[in-house]
Amino acid sequence: MHIHILGICGTFMGGLAALAREAGHRVTGCDAGVYPPMSDQLRALGIDLIEGFGADQLALQPDMFVIGNVVTRGNPLMEALLDAGSPYTSGPQWLAEQVLHHPARPRHVLAVAGTHGKTTTTSMLAWILECAGLKPGFLVGGVPQNFGVSARLGSSEAAPAGRVGQPFVIEADEYDTALFDKRSKFVHYRPRTAVLNNLEHDHADIFPDLAAIETQFHHLVRTVPASGRLVVNARDDALKRVLQRGCWTEVQRFGTKREEPGGLCARGEAHAFDVLRGSLKLGRVEWALLGEHNQMNALAAIGAAEHVGVAPDVAARALASFENVRRRMELRGTAGGVAVFDDFAHHPTAMRTTIGGLRQKLARTAGTGLAPRILAVFEPRSNTMKLGSMKAQLPWALEEADQSFCLQGDYGWSAREAMAPLGHKAQVHDTVDALVAAVARTARPGDQVLCMSNGGFGGVHAKLLVALGQQAVP
Repeated sequence: MHIHILGICGTFMGGLAALAREAGHRVTGCDAGVYPPMSDQLRALGIDLIEGFGADQLALQPDMFVIGNVVTRGNPLMEALLDAGSPYTSGPQWLAEQVLHHPARPRHVLAVAGTHGKTTTTSMLAWILECAGLKPGFLVGGVPQNFGVSARLGSSEAAPAGRVGQPFVIEADEYDTALFDKRSKFVHYRPRTAVLNNLEHDHADIFPDLAAIETQFHHLVRTVPASGRLVVNARDDALKRVLQRGCWTEVQRFGTKREEPGGLCARGEAHAFDVLRGSLKLGRVEWALLGEHNQMNALAAIGAAEHVGVAPDVAARALASFENVRRRMELRGTAGGVAVFDDFAHHPTAMRTTIGGLRQKLARTAGTGLAPRILAVFEPRSNTMKLGSMKAQLPWALEEADQSFCLQGDYGWSAREAMAPLGHKAQVHDTVDALVAAVARTARPGDQVLCMSNGGFGGVHAKLLVALGQQAVP
């Protein structure tokens, strides 16, 4: 089959392209903007990329056009294929039909859903299953450093008795499917194991409020069979409301109080902790990751892995070698004694959690000495942030940083006004170059610069390293 993917450089569609290529399909694709890491991965696979959405791409005559949710009516290629009556489908539907639930080789789907931590938890779960010898397939919205790719088909061997198919781990996004299918992507996946990690309002461009997202999660719960498992954050009130609307599946809660029977919980610091079920110790995790949020992600992954036969102690040991995902507290380099990190955080809660995790690590390593400063550099790039619906939360998100630097874009709202409550601890600049210059002037040896964006951020990381290096030259 020849498929041509519209919006191929998005994290989901790029992973789908990799799976299709591995399965032996001919894959081509187009997009309006290309940036690493996905562009690097696609080129390495030999997938032909076309810049833009020109109607002349109809001449490729693929067996199927696969439409990403970045495509809207008015897109030249979309209009042309509609006029021509060309066959098309959405990415999630193609994935479900050709990979997850293909009649000849169905998979045991493990889906990881939630506002925060999806990519990291999906990567953890895939790595646990890999270490347990299960050779899982996976599709992750990033590039797990343990694997070096965002997607693979996994084992083609027959599943052992009692299992529907070989495991496939997928990041289950609640964003809509396509311009012609406004359901959340994850309703197509029909998982047997589903992680519900957390839930708060996001994607304000398509969801008017939290209740609307809760409804989509309720629809996901409806697709999980009675023989399946829901792995649910016990601390999240929104998820409690989701389950109150109906639950037909075994529930494994995590993040519970220690005395709660059956629940998974952690005892210890975020970098070294015991995994308990109630008061019974099941295993111990010792690793390099930061923050309580990653401790919770680990519990979720352990609870999901158990459903496909991986004992919690085996899962806990596997996490010792987990290397996280690119763009999740990824050190991009050091110049002039200043470390520059890249992180995908773009929601206020994720920003605060990421800064808090780094703060805890710096305090621990500093001991009784003075901890290094954190300089937070942020671009309000997501659709939700561009709408300004969460601008009032920015001071709260950034308050633990010693200094914050924000890029003012054409958002229709003033970042300077939004950041004003932070006073002298915040700066707003109109261009990436001006922002880089300000950070370089402010930074001193030992500082940690944390760049947060869900896009390329104008190459800010490389520009900062150059500027900081020049600053250090006497």
